Amino acid sequence: MFRHARFARFAPSIAALVLLGVPIVAYLAADGGRIALLGFSLRAPDFGLLAAAPTAIQIHVAAALTALAIGIVLLAGIKGTRLHRALGWIWVLAMGTTAVSSFFIHTINPDGPAGLSFIHLISGWTVVSLPMAVHAARRHKVQAHRRAMTGMFVGGLIVAGALTFLPGRLMWAIFFS
Repeated sequence: MFRHARFARFAPSIAALVLLGVPIVAYLAADGGRIALLGFSLRAPDFGLLAAAPTAIQIHVAAALTALAIGIVLLAGIKGTRLHRALGWIWVLAMGTTAVSSFFIHTINPDGPAGLSFIHLISGWTVVSLPMAVHAARRHKVQAHRRAMTGMFVGGLIVAGALTFLPGRLMWAIFFS
């Protein structure tokens, strides 16, 4: 079933998420989309808000979700294979698109210098780090490549992605308000 032992250890977690997620989604749909849990009113996501968002935000979200999905596969999979290299190039394109598209989003600090905010520092770091990490891989500097790519995944996708779920931001509105 699994070609590598790393995938096998994730199978129970994935199965548990699916087995727990399907009934929760079904319950949300059956209850008019709302339940109260730990003080939050959960409901089915309102993806109409994303559809109504500016094109730059839509491109940013699509690229970030692509990079997140491929990044998980790359981190969990076998390194150095043709698949790893091919997915790696797609990941680099998705991360680059995510970083560059963020410079066209000015919702956090619209009155600041050029509409940029502290989150744009992560985007700048990503734009500089991506070519350096690719260069490290091409020169077979595995440790430098691994550190740079893992840092971009954690900082650029996980940390910055978590910040999009703060109250008042679009992802908060889509999932919680």
